[in-house]
Amino acid sequence: MNPKKQHTKSLHEIAGISLPEIINSKSANQVQKWRKKQTSSKELIDGILTGDIAVLSRAITLIESTNVSHLAQANEVITACLLHANKSVRIGVTGVPGVGKSTFIEAFGKHLTACGKKVAVLAVDPSSTISHGSILGDKTRMEELVKDANAYIRPSASGETLGGVARKTRETIILCEAAGFDTIIIETVGVGQSETAVHSMVDFFLLLKIAGAGDELQGIKRGIMEMADAIVINKADGDNIKKANLAKVAFNRALHLFPAKKSDWTPTTATCSSITGEGIPEVWQTIEKFLELTNENNSFVEKRAEQNNYWLLETINDQLRSHFYNHPEIENLLASTQKAVQKNEISPFAAAQKLLKKYFKD
Repeated sequence: MNPKKQHTKSLHEIAGISLPEIINSKSANQVQKWRKKQTSSKELIDGILTGDIAVLSRAITLIESTNVSHLAQANEVITACLLHANKSVRIGVTGVPGVGKSTFIEAFGKHLTACGKKVAVLAVDPSSTISHGSILGDKTRMEELVKDANAYIRPSASGETLGGVARKTRETIILCEAAGFDTIIIETVGVGQSETAVHSMVDFFLLLKIAGAGDELQGIKRGIMEMADAIVINKADGDNIKKANLAKVAFNRALHLFPAKKSDWTPTTATCSSITGEGIPEVWQTIEKFLELTNENNSFVEKRAEQNNYWLLETINDQLRSHFYNHPEIENLLASTQKAVQKNEISPFAAAQKLLKKYFKD
């Protein structure tokens, strides 16, 4: 063989270099055995309630599983943890990609742990619509917070869920609360899709902005702005401080044009720097004022009750959708029906009615 044609790929092993030996083969084998071991519901529940992070992570993996055989055990664990949940403040953090969400959450999280809080960060990473893969790199971005003993970071792929919220994030919140975390931060993929999902599972909705993102007219556009409980202009440092302050004034004017919230809370605007830490303590002070007001007028409890009802209906919709597409008869008919629709042999609406009629008849 011609030695020049031996390696046709850019990645190859150089001859003479052997793979490094495993430092501790016994430990590696123990880890592999532990991963393969089927953990009982009682072991998962007990581990969560004692704050065992490894068990918590394993339980979250269980409830995120799309394997139907895992559903019963996942529901058993969630039901047991419900008795120990609902004792935290849930904060949603959103903003366009590049606004500095991960950097802000790390600085904010470090401030909270310094105040004696136990913080769980549920970071939702975007999934590729082509490969369906996800980088899950938030732990890399939050390299200081991930080492904090009072913090837990769990990245999850958004999958096909609109708004960048993983399908099981709502249940993950319950497990984290049962594990003793009193502050839950949910980082979304970013603005652009429906953010209703994250808004319906948090107590306080924080919108991060950057200077130069728009004027007052941009600010009064309904949607994400209307849902925000506070707007924070990030990256207010160096030469950007003046621009950030101008943006704060513009957004503050825009907020006054929105109708009053049911909680009687008036949304606020502020600036901060995730690099220098300037303005970070004030963000938490704002959230504390919000919690004080909403607990006094009982809107905090009312909102939680509304959210529970919302997720009841969402779960029903989700289960119906899953059951429909996994129905044997529908699976057999769907491909041929789709081809008929593509060839204009039947309208999409008539085809849908045909499939639904078949589903409900069976």
